[in-house]
Amino acid sequence: MERSGLPGDGVDAQVFTSDPEVGAHLARVDWAATPLGPPREWPQSLQTAVSILLSSRFPMWMAWGEELTFFCNDAYRRDTLGRKYPWALGRPAGEVWAEIWGDIGPRIDAVLTTGRATWDEGLLLFLERSGYTEETYHTFSYSPLRDDNGDVVGMLCVVSEDTERVIGGRRMATLRDLGSDPSVIRTEQEVLAFADRQLSRNPRDLPFTLTYLFDGDDARLAGATGVTPGTPFAPSVLPVSSCEGVWPVAALADGEARLVPLTGAPFDGPSGGGRPEPPVEALVVPLLQQGSAPYGFLVAGLNRYRDLDERYRGFVELAAGHIASGIGSARSYEAQQRRAEELAELDRAKTTFFSNISHELRTPLTLIMGPVEELRTRLADAGEDVRTELDAIHRNGLRLGKLVNTLLDFSRIEAGRMQARYEPVELGAVTAELASVFRSAVERAGLTFEVDCPALDEPVHVDRTMWEKVILNLLSNALKFTFEGTVRVTVCRSGPHAVVTVADTGTGVPEAEMPRLFERFHRIENARSRSNEGSGIGLALVRELVALHGGTIEAESAEGQGTAFTVRVPFGTAHLPEGSVVSEPAGTRASATADPYVHEALRRLPVSAEGVAGGGGPEGREAGPLGSDAGPTRSARVLVADDNADMREYLTAS
Repeated sequence: MERSGLPGDGVDAQVFTSDPEVGAHLARVDWAATPLGPPREWPQSLQTAVSILLSSRFPMWMAWGEELTFFCNDAYRRDTLGRKYPWALGRPAGEVWAEIWGDIGPRIDAVLTTGRATWDEGLLLFLERSGYTEETYHTFSYSPLRDDNGDVVGMLCVVSEDTERVIGGRRMATLRDLGSDPSVIRTEQEVLAFADRQLSRNPRDLPFTLTYLFDGDDARLAGATGVTPGTPFAPSVLPVSSCEGVWPVAALADGEARLVPLTGAPFDGPSGGGRPEPPVEALVVPLLQQGSAPYGFLVAGLNRYRDLDERYRGFVELAAGHIASGIGSARSYEAQQRRAEELAELDRAKTTFFSNISHELRTPLTLIMGPVEELRTRLADAGEDVRTELDAIHRNGLRLGKLVNTLLDFSRIEAGRMQARYEPVELGAVTAELASVFRSAVERAGLTFEVDCPALDEPVHVDRTMWEKVILNLLSNALKFTFEGTVRVTVCRSGPHAVVTVADTGTGVPEAEMPRLFERFHRIENARSRSNEGSGIGLALVRELVALHGGTIEAESAEGQGTAFTVRVPFGTAHLPEGSVVSEPAGTRASATADPYVHEALRRLPVSAEGVAGGGGPEGREAGPLGSDAGPTRSARVLVADDNADMREYLTAS
């Protein structure tokens, strides 16, 4: 269509004054060469429609007459028409929008035929307005336009472009899904499979993706969407140092993304994201890790119907960042798993060692303790020195036996071979009987010993041997760390549980040590106690034994005020292993397992409390004169320090 290049006369110009810029371009159209003719001859209905169109600030375009001559306002020119302005003005609408006429033509025909408006929301249209075929989305309505006689002779389109909203929402959904529920992801393979599933749901923005991870001198293909792995442009392995590969691996050393044109034989087959034409470019983005070399790189095929602007590039880089973060988390998790497995294997080896060495120690220990018992009986009338030495052997044999039995208990518990026999007992009476064996030691230490163990209204099923170890360990611990005040043992009922409390007014436990109180082999450094002896396994064993009863143990402590251990054991038998419950209770007398605990506690007390006279007790003994026949020239003292009373006495014996 020819353009006159000059504005029309005054009448013509008056029609277009509502919008000076677009109106000026409309005035330059050679309207006489169109079916509409000069503007002065236009019917009033057309002039009114054009005036309304140009004065509106909402994007609109209209078509009028037999050729559906095209008009638009400034808002539509700015938002939608693009490079087609001002060429499109005065041309047939079918020519202006030839690329989408198959989509909009039938809608316009329906309006012209029926006189009823249409409505479309977020309709996908591929426009040729920016120098390439562009993916766009529009919400619009086509309304009929009538001439002076009331006949439908055209249509008015009121349109809102939703392209950025639709594409932005689509990309945001992909990024959201990539970062969703990371707690279920564990291994690197699971991370990559999860990422591939999310990326494959957006074939428009990501027609294909390839995820490569560096492995030594190579980059191996670890994930792919939209393509078949192993094809010429998706090789399974790429050399890292070579510049001749399909993708610019060596060029990624600077951590910057690279745009790669997809031309030539290797790129004949990528998927086009559901459209017939494949992508023509791909963005190669390194998978960065903080402070180190990249994990690998992501190859993302680009939507050929969208320009690679900052938003598109940012989307691809954020997707790569999600993948890199997932890989980092997975590798950290796997390293922790390997470390945990190594520790578990070490723990198993340690348990096996303790089990084997404990069994090996019990045989010679039995062969030592048996003859010692016989010698103590046979030499009952021997001299005091002989009896003292035999008593020391006997006491320390008991202590060694206690340690060996504790290690055996741990090995049995961890191997699941702990044989328990749960019998119904009156827990108050049993606990009071066990506490009574400690009364003499507690009172010799100058402490008040309170035992409040009334009968409960129903029996509690416990393994008697295990229960003895629980109570005796707690009492031994209380006596060890209490220098003045009270040791208290109580039994009561609290709902479905029997509650046993062993409390003291001792030195207490620092707050920082409380989380590790029941940890095996953990000892509190520099804690004030009657002896520094100990293996750090007593409380750990107590917790394991209480757990075998289906119970729990808790500790409350304040430094300098004392500690209270609370044991809760359920009534009934539903929580106990099947076949381990017996119906008949045994007697209530404490067994001989208490002897090692009591002897050990007594040896921790001051020498005077045990009736040992003089200042030559365990803390120090005055030495004899130095020299031989010359006699003493001056007196001297030798300090002997050891945390074991028998060892001190042995070293200071003359």
